[in-house]
Amino acid sequence: MYRPLHDGWTLTAVADEVGVAGVPAAVPGCVHTDLLAAGLIDDPYLDGNEDRLTWIGRTTWAYETTFTWTGDGSARADLVCDGLDTVAAVLLNGAEVAVTENMHRSYRFPVRELLREGANTLRVVFGSPYDHAERRRAELGDRPGAYDEPYPFIRKMACNFGWDWGPTLVTSGIWRPIGLHSWSGARLASVRPLVTLDGRDGRVEVRATVERATGGPLAVTAEVGGVRAETRLAPGEHEAVLVLTVPAPELWWPRGYGDQPLYPLTVGVAPVEEAVEEASGDQASGDQASGDEWTGTIGFRSVRLDLAGGAFTIVVNDVPVFVRGANWIPDDCFPSRVTRERLAERLGQACGANMNLLRVWGGGLYESGDFYDLCDRLGLLVWQDFPFACAAYPEEEPFTAEVEAEARDNVVRLMRHPSLVLWNGNNENIEGYHDWGWREKLDGRTWGAGFYFDLLPRVVAELDPTRPYWPGSPYSGAPDLPPNDPSRGTVHIWDVWNREDWLRYGAYRPRFAAEFGFQGPPAYATLRRAVRGEPPALGSPALARHQKAHDGMKKLLRGLGDHLPRPSGLDDWHYLTQLNQARALTFALERFRAQAPHCMGTVVWQLNDCWPVISWSAVDGDARRKPLWYAIRRAYADRLVTFQDDTVVLVNDSAGEWTGELAVTRLALSGEPLARRAFPFAVPARGTLPVPLPAALVTAADPAKELTTATAGDLSAVRFFAEDTEVAFPEADLTATAEPVPGGTRVTVTARTLVRDLALFPDRLDPRAEVDDMLVTLVPGATATFHVASPVPLDPAALTTYPVLRCVNEAKG
Repeated sequence: MYRPLHDGWTLTAVADEVGVAGVPAAVPGCVHTDLLAAGLIDDPYLDGNEDRLTWIGRTTWAYETTFTWTGDGSARADLVCDGLDTVAAVLLNGAEVAVTENMHRSYRFPVRELLREGANTLRVVFGSPYDHAERRRAELGDRPGAYDEPYPFIRKMACNFGWDWGPTLVTSGIWRPIGLHSWSGARLASVRPLVTLDGRDGRVEVRATVERATGGPLAVTAEVGGVRAETRLAPGEHEAVLVLTVPAPELWWPRGYGDQPLYPLTVGVAPVEEAVEEASGDQASGDQASGDEWTGTIGFRSVRLDLAGGAFTIVVNDVPVFVRGANWIPDDCFPSRVTRERLAERLGQACGANMNLLRVWGGGLYESGDFYDLCDRLGLLVWQDFPFACAAYPEEEPFTAEVEAEARDNVVRLMRHPSLVLWNGNNENIEGYHDWGWREKLDGRTWGAGFYFDLLPRVVAELDPTRPYWPGSPYSGAPDLPPNDPSRGTVHIWDVWNREDWLRYGAYRPRFAAEFGFQGPPAYATLRRAVRGEPPALGSPALARHQKAHDGMKKLLRGLGDHLPRPSGLDDWHYLTQLNQARALTFALERFRAQAPHCMGTVVWQLNDCWPVISWSAVDGDARRKPLWYAIRRAYADRLVTFQDDTVVLVNDSAGEWTGELAVTRLALSGEPLARRAFPFAVPARGTLPVPLPAALVTAADPAKELTTATAGDLSAVRFFAEDTEVAFPEADLTATAEPVPGGTRVTVTARTLVRDLALFPDRLDPRAEVDDMLVTLVPGATATFHVASPVPLDPAALTTYPVLRCVNEAKG
């Protein structure tokens, strides 16, 4: 029997200088959220509050509760801690149960002898994460990293210590469920379902480890897809293996490649005499305390990496998958606030942008079971980093033991999920060692190589040989090769954004682009919530507090380059930098997709944010979709029309052949056609087709006054012959009408002149309002219809004028 212990907790600071005592505490939760709920701190995400809360991570905190216990005859009672963040001493009725040092793993402690009839006191004392990490750093010697913070010296979510998109909010607390498990007979300590395909049949090899409270024989059973197996464990035996063959199951596929059927798998253990009685019907109801049952869903599919010739291709069910992905960071600095419903919304936004993979980035967490379960159901592939990022990590004890324990814990926990297709050793640490000057700074000290090249692949090979392991990203396939070589393995592209114009993406021909991105501000309503008071101004400290990237504001303005005009104020800055972010990623994604099958994946940085911030995300910290999201949706569509140099490339990442006629037209800005050609085409399934264009379509008589369009069915692309700052745009002349419809407003825009990158920002009128499309270029005479969802009516005049309705060549009032 499992009993949650989530009620009646209080929080106290174990420090005379911090006057916090007996504060009601939520479990699961953390110190920050408890202090916030009690009104003792301001919201860490707003204004400059983050800077005033560093003391929390430098304080020792005690959580305490009292619960009533009555003996129920069970032989054992275990305290089960799914997540303790991080340096914790666990005491039951004053006796120390354990000391822990790892946020990333779960714990089970036998406590039957410490329990008392009646009232029991459970106390968890969390030491300062900073004190612990800095003490270890002093003992072992410093290690180089991207930030001057001690995160490599504690097994904790690294980005708690701040990142170039995240605040420094160093947490403590019981962050995942905690409870008491009473049991007798035997329990399933672990279940490892190794799911593979044997021809058209599904094969499940169930490896179960049993903990005993009895010495007698045990029956272990497993059932899936109508197939049942049973084996017996003799007295003293603890390991069982059961093999189930399911005839011709429905296969699990990534989204866009097929369906996602899931099969319930049930594994049980019970003493033999009880199992016999239950099977014969002599026992009215089985004694659940004397046995144990595990249930979970699985999916039948195979997965491997094709690395031939330097390639990096994820192959599912023997079908190569072009990855249309994004990097995933923790969705909140306080993970206990991330509910299943919130994850469903965020993963739905990933699917809405036509993504098929999320990379769980190594500076964060092994995510909750809800995350992987939802990915299973949605067909979102998961690339899982082990939590190491952007630093040299010590390998001395106790780190190696802790890393092995957390890896074993999470590999076993997550391996049943068909969405999980790759274990990745780290983020950028191999690159740092080779290319960032770490080797000289380390002077022979350990840096994590033993984890990435030995310990982690060994754990994966032992526990989960059904899916591939990759030592890190970027990585070129061997320790002696340059790790960030675009021609091999995975590459991260950060010269763009940091130094280069985004047209630099055009010089790359990667096999798999696992990280690249460009910044843009969050939605206006998100920015205004985070920076309260007077509207923020460019250069204001209030705005700068929500920009964590080094020289980020300068890079945003520099990144506009010759692409867009200089902003004259905050409203222009907001629109133009959001637009530039969308254009940069559009250019990269279309370029790399057009290179398939040489390039077989793009994983943009990043899908989400953990707080309201200026960052690389497509969905901001308040869950609002930035213009980048709409651009990714278009660039990640199954079918794509894209201009690449003097060619139009048709990309068909669907299961069927794509046929039709491609119409390419060179136009004057006035809309007058100057040259036109039609090209019949047939693009095979999962294929690309380059269509070379004649000189009449790719050469402008006056680059400042012409453009080219390409149309195939309902898909189109537009290319200008010059940058926007050099195009002789007419002042936009358009009509815009707003008509109430159920659930919102329909906005219709008709262009009398060319209208460049039309956008609607209804959140400026109501924070809950959102629009269905964004960044639409209209030639003269064309019409676009937008649907604005809003829980309240919006002012039609405001909805159809500046600053809600924007375009590059808008009329200046």
